[in-house]
Amino acid sequence: MGVGDVKAYNPDCKFPTPNLDRLAADGMRFTDAHSNSSVCTPTRYGIMTGRYCWRTSKKRGVTRGLSPHLINPNRETVASLLKKQGYNTACIGKWHLGMDWSLKDGTITSDKSSQNMVDLKAKIKQGPNEIGFNYFFGIPASANHSPHCFIENGYVQGEIEFLGENETKAAGIQGKPGLVAKGFKQSEILPTFTHRTCEWVTKQVETNPDQPFFVYMPLNSPHSPIVPSAKFKGKSGLSPHGDFCMETDWAVGEVMNTVNRLGITDNTIIIFTADNGSSPQAKFEPMQAQGHYPSFIYRGLKGMTWEGGHRVPFIVRWPVVVKGSTVSEQLICTTDLMATIAEVNGVTLANNVGEDSVSFLPALKGENVSDSGKRGVVHHSDSGVFAMRSGKWKVLLDDVGGSRRSNPKDRPVIDSADIILFDMENDERETKNLSHKYPEVVEAMKKKLADYVNNGRSTPGVPVLNDAGGKSWAELWPLKDYLNEVSLAEMGISTPEKAKLQQKKEQAKLEEKRPTTEEVKAARKAARKARKANASNSK
Repeated sequence: MGVGDVKAYNPDCKFPTPNLDRLAADGMRFTDAHSNSSVCTPTRYGIMTGRYCWRTSKKRGVTRGLSPHLINPNRETVASLLKKQGYNTACIGKWHLGMDWSLKDGTITSDKSSQNMVDLKAKIKQGPNEIGFNYFFGIPASANHSPHCFIENGYVQGEIEFLGENETKAAGIQGKPGLVAKGFKQSEILPTFTHRTCEWVTKQVETNPDQPFFVYMPLNSPHSPIVPSAKFKGKSGLSPHGDFCMETDWAVGEVMNTVNRLGITDNTIIIFTADNGSSPQAKFEPMQAQGHYPSFIYRGLKGMTWEGGHRVPFIVRWPVVVKGSTVSEQLICTTDLMATIAEVNGVTLANNVGEDSVSFLPALKGENVSDSGKRGVVHHSDSGVFAMRSGKWKVLLDDVGGSRRSNPKDRPVIDSADIILFDMENDERETKNLSHKYPEVVEAMKKKLADYVNNGRSTPGVPVLNDAGGKSWAELWPLKDYLNEVSLAEMGISTPEKAKLQQKKEQAKLEEKRPTTEEVKAARKAARKARKANASNSK
């Protein structure tokens, strides 16, 4: 959901969002908030753990419906932290962080598992319940991924059948064919999540009024498939995307109304945000022709390191602390939820928890955050390309916004280069590259980002290791001069090659060129070789 899809952010939004506007009027609206990735899974990982997902084996892309669990069950999450503080915890919505389905032979599924081999009666393990949620009801991944079904506390709901592509379409399912629950309707997913959430909150407050609770409600909307329910079809007068955004706004309103009806408004924190910018599936051009811009004034869209890929709406209502109709320009990231929630509860995070999380509680209290310009927020594209913001500066480690989802030639960057630098205070539309003018800023930003990689954290503390595994990290090539030996090995370059890298660096400076395609291929080849060597050594 883009910043331009909420009227409180974009006065020219071509459809109403009264409930989100009411949330902003009752609370604080952050105007420089960013998802920690520009696609679904990595952002959700960051929200749950306070850690960048590229530190795991998932360095690009997203999980699928049968993908195994991504969150290590030994890692602290927002849910497990709050559960230890006595909260009743629930997740109701789109999970999309992997879970361990059993196959009929007793093994665990992988991304490539055959769907007709899944044991649908076996309990699904290492899902939301194992990382801190007392209750889970939802779908395993995006609604366009199979299995197309609801899951409750580890068990598939309904009778499941295996459908081919034509049968899946005939059943009204948009997306991947495969396992489908009889009677499952994608247009009813959002209303079901909404009603279930309101019912759970009502039951919790009425039966245990003194127990604090936490609900994580990750919506399937307005992600594709764009399937507004019958009540909202055509309601925006703009497009199905507009209809689905309006239904999303309705869902938020239902939760707000439930909280208000139960008389717990003043000391209940409601946070609304998005996991990335608006998707190309929203079909931008027809909407833009009618004056609606889902990314508002920003360049790019979902999947990209341009602002439109990761600058998101972020609204917080907490009447006893947050003044209504306030605006914060503080730079924040979705990973910051962990540290903020911990501080709200008086919890000090361990060194290996929330390594990329900074509390924004002072901002909620209206306090001046004097050193906020010192932190760097890392942006990450669907294909694993890095960018970073620090203060007014933003550096992108390529010239296409980290993705091929849109053509940069449509809106060429002035003085574009292999690595791009923007002054976000004076050029938030990302129109003019300044890397030629401020090479020292580029190098300082690259070093800071490399330090974040090397140290396993972007916050103060004792360095920790990034997770092992996954594909080689060729995307780190622009940072190679500042990476330590461990990071170089992750990139696929062994220590003995360090001297050769230095020679290449000096040669590249003389020739004033970036690494060639052959060099990048060589780095990837070295990565494969290093992985094989590591595998042999571990035997």
